[in-house]
Amino acid sequence: MRQAFRFLAPLLLVLGVIAWGAATLVNGSIHRWFERDMSLRAQLALSGAQESLVADWRSGDRARIGRLLARIERDERILGGAACGPDLAPVASTRNFPAVLKCADLGARVRSPPSPPGGDWAWRTWSGVVNLPGGPLHVSALPVSDEGGTLGFVVLVHDMSYVERREAETWRFTVVAFGVVGALAAATTLLMARFSRRSLLEEVGRMLRGGSAEVRRRIAGANGRGRFPPILKDVRDLVAQLVEEEASGHVGPWSPERLRRTLTRHLQGESVVLVANREPYVHDRAPDGSIRVLHPASGLVTALEPVMRACSGVWVAHGSGSADRDSVDRHDHVKVPPGEESYDIRRLWLEKEEERGYYYGFANEGLWPLCHIVHTRPTFRAEDWAHYQRVNRRFADAVASEVATEDPIVLVQDYHFALLPRMIRERLPRASIITFWHIPWPNAERFAICPWPVELLEGLLGSSILGFHTQQACNNFIEAVDRFLEARVDRERQSIVLHGRETLVRAHPISIEWPSRWVAGSPPVEACRREIFDALGLPRDGLLGVGVDRLDYTKGIEERFLAVERMLERYPRFRGRFVFVQLAAPSRTVIERYQRLDQEVKETAARVNQRFGSGRYQPIVLLRQHHEPPSIFRYYRAADLCYVSSLHDGMNLVAKEFVAARDDERGVLVLSRFTGAARELTEALIVNPYDLEEASKALATALEMTAEEQQSRMGAMRTYLAHFNVYRWAGHMLAEAALLRQKERLSGRLEPTATGGSPP
Repeated sequence: MRQAFRFLAPLLLVLGVIAWGAATLVNGSIHRWFERDMSLRAQLALSGAQESLVADWRSGDRARIGRLLARIERDERILGGAACGPDLAPVASTRNFPAVLKCADLGARVRSPPSPPGGDWAWRTWSGVVNLPGGPLHVSALPVSDEGGTLGFVVLVHDMSYVERREAETWRFTVVAFGVVGALAAATTLLMARFSRRSLLEEVGRMLRGGSAEVRRRIAGANGRGRFPPILKDVRDLVAQLVEEEASGHVGPWSPERLRRTLTRHLQGESVVLVANREPYVHDRAPDGSIRVLHPASGLVTALEPVMRACSGVWVAHGSGSADRDSVDRHDHVKVPPGEESYDIRRLWLEKEEERGYYYGFANEGLWPLCHIVHTRPTFRAEDWAHYQRVNRRFADAVASEVATEDPIVLVQDYHFALLPRMIRERLPRASIITFWHIPWPNAERFAICPWPVELLEGLLGSSILGFHTQQACNNFIEAVDRFLEARVDRERQSIVLHGRETLVRAHPISIEWPSRWVAGSPPVEACRREIFDALGLPRDGLLGVGVDRLDYTKGIEERFLAVERMLERYPRFRGRFVFVQLAAPSRTVIERYQRLDQEVKETAARVNQRFGSGRYQPIVLLRQHHEPPSIFRYYRAADLCYVSSLHDGMNLVAKEFVAARDDERGVLVLSRFTGAARELTEALIVNPYDLEEASKALATALEMTAEEQQSRMGAMRTYLAHFNVYRWAGHMLAEAALLRQKERLSGRLEPTATGGSPP
C-alpha cells in the first residue's frame, strides 16, 4: 500500500499542475477572444452608420447624433454609446452610457500630440477593459473622419460581466474535470494495489470461515433493513456546493469576519435591517423587581442573532417582555447584546387584540398548521386576517423609518410577515429584500385551503430573493404561484416575474454559528456529565438521552416518549439505567390546541414513569420551563444521545446544536426523517418517529454504539457544519442580492448610488 501512495502523490501533483495550467490557458484564450470580438463588433457597428454619422456631425445636429447612437445601441446589443468632439468635449450620449467615462479621459488614449509641433493631431483606434463598481466594461474609442479631417470620436461600451461568469464557469469545469480524472486514476491505483496484496485474500478467507464476527456484523448492518448505518453523502452535490463558493474572494471557513468582508465587498459595508416577530433578547421583570435579560427559545433567534452581531444594523421585533418598555430609549431602541452592543433592537408595541389576531390567530392557528403536515386543522377568521394585515403594515412603516438609504438591505423572517415584502417594496422600490420562510411550504392543494392565497403570494413576491430550507419547499411555492397567479415562471432559473419585477426562489438551508460561543463557555464534557447526573440521581454508569423543544405539536414529543416506553419494553437491560430528559419551553399557551398538548405530554410522561419507575428512578424527566442556552448546552454535552422526533419541520436547529456541542466527538443523534436537517446530517440515525419499532431500535442502537463509530459519525457531521454554518448561509444570500442589484443597475432599473459629473 505504501508503494501505491508513493505513486499516487506525484500523480495527483502532476494532474493538479496540468489542471491549473489548462484552466489558465483556456481562460486567457476566452478573454482575448471576447475582447477581439467586442472590438470587431464596435468597428462594424460604427462602419455601418459612418455615412449618416458624418452628415449629422457636419450639420451640428446633436439630437440626431444621439438618436443614431441609441439605434446602434439597440440594434447591436451595446450597453451604451457617446460622441466626443475633436476638442474632447461631449457631443451626445445614450441614456445608459456610464457617467464615469469622460471624453477628456478617453481622448488621451485616441489622440496624440502633433509631431512636429504645429501640425495636425494624430488619431487612432483604442479598445480595452475598464473596471467600474457596477462591473467590468469593454470600451472602444473609434475616430470619425471624412475628407475634411477628423470630426471627433465615438465611444461604444459592452458589458463584460458575463465574460467573467463564463471564465469562472470554465475554470470550475476544468478543475472539476481534472479532479474527476485524478480521483479515478487514484482509485484505480489503490484498487490495483489493494487487490494485489495477499493479506487481503487472507483476511477475506478468515471472514468467510467465520473468523471475524465483527466484520460479518458490520456487513449485515450495512445491508440489512432496520439497521442504522451512516448514509453516504452525495459527493457530487457537496463538490458542486464547495466549487460555487462565490462571495468572499478567498477560501477558508465562514466566520463573522468573513461575513463582514463579504458585506463590505459586495454591498459596500451597508448595515442591514432585519424584521422578525421574536426579539433576540427579552427584558423581563424578575420577582424581586430587577430586570433580567433572557434568550427566547427559538431556532430563528439561534440562527440569526450571530449574523446580526457580525453585520450590525437594526432588528425590528415585537416587544413582548415585561420590562421591555423600561429598557428602550425614546425611539424604542435598545443596544444588544449586553456588554457588546453590536446592533440595535427596535421594538414595536402591539395591542392585546392585535397580538391575539395577528400572532396567535392568523399566524399560529392558520398558517402554522396549514404549512405543517401534523393533522391539526387550520383555523382562518376574517378578523384575524384584518389584524395580520394591519400589523404587517405597521412593521413596514417601522422598516421605512429605520433605513438611511433608498436601496437598503432588508431581511424579512418567517410566516408572520407574508405581506411585508410587498408593503416594503411599495415604500422603498429600490430596496434589496431577502425573505426567508423558516417553516415548510405546503403543496398547492393544501395551500388552497387558505382563503387569501393570492394576497399571500403577491406579498412574498415583493422580495428580491425568497429563501426556503429545502428544494421541495421551493417547488411547492412555485407550483402555488403557477396555480393562483398570472405570473411568468422560469423553472430552470427558479425565478418568478410578477408585474415586471423578478423574484429568485432559492433553497438555502439555514444553520448555526460555528464555533458556538455557548460551547466555548461550557465546562468540559466530563464536568457537565457529573453535574447533570448528580442532579438526576443517575449512577456514573447510567445512560442519558435529551430532547430540547418548545412545547409544540409539530415536535413529536408524545411520540418521543412512546419510543422511550417501547425501548424499555423491548430491552429490559436499560431499565433503571436510562433516563430521558425533555427540556420543554411552554409556547403559545393561549391557544387551546397547545393547552391540550401540554396536558397530554404531562400525562404520557407520568404513565411511562409509573410503569417503569421505582423509588427515585424516573425514566422520563419533563422540565417544562424556559432554559437559557448555557443550561441547554450542558445537557447536550452530558447526553449519550439526543432524539429529535419532529413530525414535520423546516430544518430543526436543535439537531445541529447537539452536534456543535459535542467537541469530544461522542454522543449519537437520532433524527426524524421529516426534518430538513435529515437531508444534511445523514450520519445521524434517521428514523420515522411514527414507527415506534424503528425509533425504539434506534435508541437502543445509539446507547450501545461503540466509541469508534460515534466518533466517525459525529466527526463527519461536525466537519459538515464547520463549512456549512450560518455565516455561509447569510453570506451566500447577501452576495446573491448584491449580484441581483448590480444586474438591475446595469439594465437601467436602478440608478447608481454614487453621483458623478454630467454624461459626455
